[in-house]
Amino acid sequence: MSLPPAGPKPILYQVRALPGGHFERLAARFDLRGGGATPEARPALLEAAREAEVLVTSYIDRVDGALLDGLPRLRHLASYGVGVDHLDLEACRRRGLLVTNTPGVVTEATAEQAIALMLAAARRVAEGDRLIRRGGWSSVDPALLLGTGLDGKLLGLIGFGRIGQAVARRAAGLGLRLAYTSPREVSFPGARRLPLEALLAEADVVSLHVPRTPATEGLLSRERLALMKPGALLVNTARGAVVDDAALAEALRSGRLAGAGLDVFRDEPRVPPAFLELENVVLTPHLGSGTRETRGAMALMVVEEVERVARGEPARHAVA
Repeated sequence: MSLPPAGPKPILYQVRALPGGHFERLAARFDLRGGGATPEARPALLEAAREAEVLVTSYIDRVDGALLDGLPRLRHLASYGVGVDHLDLEACRRRGLLVTNTPGVVTEATAEQAIALMLAAARRVAEGDRLIRRGGWSSVDPALLLGTGLDGKLLGLIGFGRIGQAVARRAAGLGLRLAYTSPREVSFPGARRLPLEALLAEADVVSLHVPRTPATEGLLSRERLALMKPGALLVNTARGAVVDDAALAEALRSGRLAGAGLDVFRDEPRVPPAFLELENVVLTPHLGSGTRETRGAMALMVVEEVERVARGEPARHAVA
């Protein structure tokens, strides 16, 4: 797809502002619109973006057939993020749209977030913070906030691609033993490959690193959560739909699972109310890629991909 260099500039619409100020460099070629601090409601978005030839979305902006029907001139959908489960890719294919994403740059930041949630859940960091803010430290029972030590414990990684292995490297430095489940054997020092059910039964900490696909939807079902070791921890920086929310909340409420660290949810930005009521869950708002360095690199990838396609060159990160 090569956009015309002469005449009226093609319109590029950003659903929301992205960091780094990189989009200014596109002003010579595009009529830049949108990019507010918060996204427009659907009717306003359809009105504001109806002439756009390029639409830039984030990983939490739902793009479905109804939205695409209102954007008849759209030719390139550039998604700021790795996962594409927020996009109706089949609807994009039917319309002949180019869809691109930003893979590869989120690995280290997401691994850091997984480790942060693991430590916070194990050592009950958020609970301790809330206790102090309520003024309850002076009267606290010394046994009230005993956490779980991680040294020598088994970390089970469900999914062992780039992010899973980045988590494993960090976890090894904390003294955790490693196991993983994956469709293929991976050569990684000290890591054992186990079937999913065996991993759930043995692991003291389970960390999820799989995309949302039909095969992973509800992967940690009620039945599989029941296989987890009593007192284990669950960390999810992958996708919320991989876990049965109600079953997880019950296991945490009963104390059968000691805690969880959750960065992703099935229907973001909505968080299941049951999790909000539980002290032993650490909740973060999809911060896996949330470092200045990573988010800036993602925005730059979007800009470079838009420039590349506008020059008539093949996209580097096409997903549809």
